[in-house]
Amino acid sequence: QVLILSDTFEQFAAPLMRQLGWPTLLCHELEVEKSGRISGYKLRLPDQKRRAVEALRGLNYDTVAAGDSHNDLAMLQAANHGILFRPTDAFAAANPNFPVTRDHKALRREIEKLLV
Repeated sequence: QVLILSDTFEQFAAPLMRQLGWPTLLCHELEVEKSGRISGYKLRLPDQKRRAVEALRGLNYDTVAAGDSHNDLAMLQAANHGILFRPTDAFAAANPNFPVTRDHKALRREIEKLLV
């Protein structure tokens, strides 16, 4: 099962989620007036990626998290397994405890190794 945790907003992600067949996406929401003007936003929770992974682990799920930058670090650390996906060289060097993948095929292979 795949669960996408993102710092994006539902309205921005909807076209891509439609193309992907509507996978589960946990993200934030924009406040949009009837005129279409964006008037604000609603964050689900502070540090929602980490808290979601911790909640899944609390339900006894084995979690694999993939991320690319500092805003993903708490989630990667909270998961049973963290993988860097297309990180900058500096971020990868600063976090050598996570395997690095540079494309989707390599990410899939890394996940499959973990779930065997």
